[in-house]
This record gives sequence, structure tokens and C-alpha cells, in this order.
Amino acid sequence: MNASVVGMGVGALLAIVAVTLGFWAFVVVAVCMAVGGLIARIVAGDVDVRRLVDVLRGRRSSS
Repeated sequence: MNASVVGMGVGALLAIVAVTLGFWAFVVVAVCMAVGGLIARIVAGDVDVRRLVDVLRGRRSSS
């Protein structure tokens, strides 16, 4: 699957949640999907956790 198909699926899922369950359920599902995506990228090795923590703490590196 390419990114367009995945994006359309995610958009459709969020739209269904928003219509059936309301705004706050939409927000909760969107946040959970974002956290799940981040965890998947960490497990796959695409995201360096140390650099992510440094960015969240406000530290910046020159590299």
C-alpha cells in the first residue's frame, strides 16, 4: 500500500468516528492513532528516541 491509500483509509475512519460518536471521540481516536504511529516508527527504527526526547526538552543539536 502506498501513502495515499493509507491516508484515505485513516481519513475515512476518522470521518466515521466523528459522524457516529462526536467530536471528542474523534479527538481521542486521532491522538491514539498518532501515538500508535509514533510507536510503530520507534519499533521499526525510523525514529531515534534520544533525539526525540531532546527535541521535546527544547535542546537542539547542530547535527
